[in-house]
Amino acid sequence: MDAFLHTFFDWDEIVAVLPDLLTEGIRNTLVIAALAAVLGVVLGMVLAMMLLSRQFLVRLPARIFVDVFRGLPAIVTISLIGLGLPAAQFRPFGRSPIGYAVLAVGLISAAYCAEVFRSGIQSIDAGQMQAGRSLGMSYLQTMRKVIVPQGVRNVLPSLTNRFIIDIKESSLVYLLGLTVGERELYFIAHQQQATTYNSSALVAAGACYLLMTVPLTYAVNAWDRHLRTGRPSSGTAATPLPIKDLSEV
Repeated sequence: MDAFLHTFFDWDEIVAVLPDLLTEGIRNTLVIAALAAVLGVVLGMVLAMMLLSRQFLVRLPARIFVDVFRGLPAIVTISLIGLGLPAAQFRPFGRSPIGYAVLAVGLISAAYCAEVFRSGIQSIDAGQMQAGRSLGMSYLQTMRKVIVPQGVRNVLPSLTNRFIIDIKESSLVYLLGLTVGERELYFIAHQQQATTYNSSALVAAGACYLLMTVPLTYAVNAWDRHLRTGRPSSGTAATPLPIKDLSEV
């Protein structure tokens, strides 16, 4: 038992690594996740509109993109973009790995956001389109002013859930060899664990991830209940509902 506690809950190790985790680690994790989420939402909406096009040649590249980036493991995508592009002498972000990390996680996020947006837009009753057209609006005007805003509102909890996943997937960018000042939570803990052969730093990093993801998870569940029932969540404790992820539709 003493060996177990020393390996996972050595307070000296936790205290030693905690300042870096709470400052550099959390900051860079949130920066990578937030920028990737912005890229994912913007590109995902473009892809969703392409997927909903009536033209096969417009749908095809979007479908290929979504299938490829949803089908590849995240670690493969991050390796191909973060290590492969610089090795091929294609360096749009210079030598800093942060830009490649954001791009890789953002492209993965975009593939899932595209399906989230698509399913949300297609969930709107067809009568909404007919009503818009009857008022003299074009197809694009009806989509922009009527259909898309309602569809996005329906999938806001799923988009927030996608941000939680982006936070967790940011841990994989340690493969890119981040430098001091650019390190995210897992990379800091991994360096400490490799130096001391003690896993307490990883436990501390896990606690930091939970500090970010658990409140967001409960917020998403409460938001989802509010959208479905039209009533604010009760103040009494309740078992959190599972997050709906429309990206799997």
